[in-house]
Amino acid sequence: MPHRYAYRVLFGDCDPAGIVYYPRFFAWFDKAFHDWLLAHGGHRALCVRLNAVGFGLTAADARFHSPAREGDLLTISLAIAEWNARQLSLDYQVHCGDRLIASGNEQRRLFLHNGERIIAGDMLRLKELMDAG
Repeated sequence: MPHRYAYRVLFGDCDPAGIVYYPRFFAWFDKAFHDWLLAHGGHRALCVRLNAVGFGLTAADARFHSPAREGDLLTISLAIAEWNARQLSLDYQVHCGDRLIASGNEQRRLFLHNGERIIAGDMLRLKELMDAG
């Protein structure tokens, strides 16, 4: 079941042509991800439990299907595409009503301290925490 996050487009989200400026979609993808984590205590709490630095973004992509404008009520949907020890792959869709505005995907990894370095850890540790409730 996808996680959904709603957002009303503001004037400041738009470019001079009056349509949403494309980097805003990446910010909304990130907000949807962090909103999803809130149901499990949030990013900071999960990191504390895993002794982790964070769930870092390693790749992101977006496609733009239809313009969004000031006042549009958007629904940003997050769905898990793949979850393995190496990474969590997420798919996003942004709709205004029935109209598809944008779609995208992200890959995230679990980052841990290793002395002076930060290394990638087993992403399934996060899944185990979230599945446990």
